[in-house]
Amino acid sequence: MPKIKTHKATAKRFKLSGGGKLLRTKGGKSHLRRRKSKRVKRMFDEMHEVTTRGDIKRVRRLAPYLKKGR
Repeated sequence: MPKIKTHKATAKRFKLSGGGKLLRTKGGKSHLRRRKSKRVKRMFDEMHEVTTRGDIKRVRRLAPYLKKGR
């Protein structure tokens, strides 16, 4: 049986936690950061859980071999 290709952009944006939860980063952290407060910039570093069932299903289909984060 052929393997499924991973959507690389999805694989870079999402991780699995140790408990199997799907985690995402926030967008907008790469540029135009001078006008943002320190608190907002710190919040970009956090990983947030994906809670929508449809989104979880879509990410699993796009990146079936996602690794657990360390």
